[in-house]
Amino acid sequence: MEINVLNLSGKETGAKVQLPESVFGVEPNDHAIYLDVKQFLANQRQGTHKSKQRNEIAGSTRKLHKQKGTGGARAGSIKSPLFNGGGRVFGPQPRDYSFKLNKKLKSLARASALSYKAQDNNILVLEDFNFDAIKTKTYIQMEADLNVTNDKTLLVLAGVENNNVYLSSRNLKKTKVISVEQLNTYDVLNAGKLILTTGAVKTLEEALAK
Repeated sequence: MEINVLNLSGKETGAKVQLPESVFGVEPNDHAIYLDVKQFLANQRQGTHKSKQRNEIAGSTRKLHKQKGTGGARAGSIKSPLFNGGGRVFGPQPRDYSFKLNKKLKSLARASALSYKAQDNNILVLEDFNFDAIKTKTYIQMEADLNVTNDKTLLVLAGVENNNVYLSSRNLKKTKVISVEQLNTYDVLNAGKLILTTGAVKTLEEALAK
């Protein structure tokens, strides 16, 4: 698939770039996408939920009343789960929700998501660029020139050296800037428009082949 290269003003530069079929022209595998998105969301969970059990509650362990003759149950101490402020029975404990996936499956999922974007003509390719200074206004102007102001966009850069571009965009709610190494299926599918630099296109095929 061949696509025209744009500059920051949204005008065609006259150059064209060939999107590799192994990345943007595969038969999408919905199950691979499902598993990769499921893993991505699971890895975001902190798993720090915790409740105190009986042995972690601060309180006296004195027996509340004598064993027999009071007509009450044998509650033991004030830390019993039967009382307010007592320990919780079978409460949540910290855990790790992450799980592993085969590398080839993850590559297939990302190629499938990119292929969906290509099929829907939701991909723009920009010539490699960088900002001289960190200015959100500059990034907003770039989006306006590309006519994607109202879209949720994902800009993929070749590497992390374009730090000014990332810092200029991070206050914008509908915008996300990542490098090829950070590319994931969830972000690709969640974006309305996928914007790639020419350098990112060149490194994508190699990155997904790993």
